[in-house]
Amino acid sequence: MNHFDVLVVGGGPAGSAAAISCAQRGLRVAQLEGQGFPRYRPGESLHPGIEPLLQQLGVADQVCSQGTIRFPGQWVQWDSPPRFCGFGEDLTGPWLGFQIARTRLDAVLLQQAAMLGVRVLQPCQARRLLTHDQRVIGLESDSGPLFAPYVIDASGATGWLGRQLSSTVRRHSPQLIVRYGYLKGCIHPYEQSPHLLADVYGWTWIARVEDQLLHWTRLCFDKTLALSRTAPGHLRRLPRVGPIRGADVSWRISAAPAGAGFFTVGDAASVLDPAASHGVLKALMTGIQAAQAVFDGLQQPVFQYEAQAQYSRWLRDWFERDLVQMRRFYSAHPCPPDWLEHSTRSVS
Repeated sequence: MNHFDVLVVGGGPAGSAAAISCAQRGLRVAQLEGQGFPRYRPGESLHPGIEPLLQQLGVADQVCSQGTIRFPGQWVQWDSPPRFCGFGEDLTGPWLGFQIARTRLDAVLLQQAAMLGVRVLQPCQARRLLTHDQRVIGLESDSGPLFAPYVIDASGATGWLGRQLSSTVRRHSPQLIVRYGYLKGCIHPYEQSPHLLADVYGWTWIARVEDQLLHWTRLCFDKTLALSRTAPGHLRRLPRVGPIRGADVSWRISAAPAGAGFFTVGDAASVLDPAASHGVLKALMTGIQAAQAVFDGLQQPVFQYEAQAQYSRWLRDWFERDLVQMRRFYSAHPCPPDWLEHSTRSVS
């Protein structure tokens, strides 16, 4: 069988959220992931506000299982001495975020998609988009041609579908590269809560993600310094686990987040650097929203173009609000980047 209601390209949180949400609505779904697991990605500190989304997707129990590290907030050293920023509390006590390695989160979500009947093709590359009368109708893959009235692109920062369609990307920063890695063990003061530390060159994020496993992410505003492939100096005494990796986190958004037969979600739709602090939240929410738009378009085809327009407006509005917050946040950095004052102008 190679005919589906929707094809999802990508096996990360955005793709799996889309696949799960479509399957929950009774749609026939195929999900393609080009790499075998585990894959290594930066960012494992999840805000407590993400828990209702995990419950909606049916994976809260697995993610919040015994052994998951919970924390009430984070330490921030930015424009003042270090201060603790809590998430808040209610009558039941403090709200707790949680640390989960992205490798585990990806696996839990993809397993849930498969359990709901999604046809998971892994490893399987999407090779070429298929169109007819200026509408997406499927794709060529390693498993042969796959057909569906909708394709959801969750390919991450590579933006597979955007490149297939030669879509414009609106850029709001110069190229920004983060380096990240893992270290065996833990040192004071990172045992309990994550830390965001500003310095004259940029910032470093440090968090214990599992027992005896420390994660760090580093962003340097200067492109030359960003090429460094070493752990932050005070962490180098800990043994390294795996290679140091990099990711392009330049601020950008697709000029066409949705169109005739397609939606883009997660980093395939828009990207901000990890200081925005809700990359996984954005991934899950865009996946869920795109799934609803696909379902609505299939149920009532007369409204499909309005559903695409609403999704695009929602995504752009969210991105613009985040841009304002990021500019304000970086303006308070002890050494704001030179390019910040020009970031209000997008560069296609």
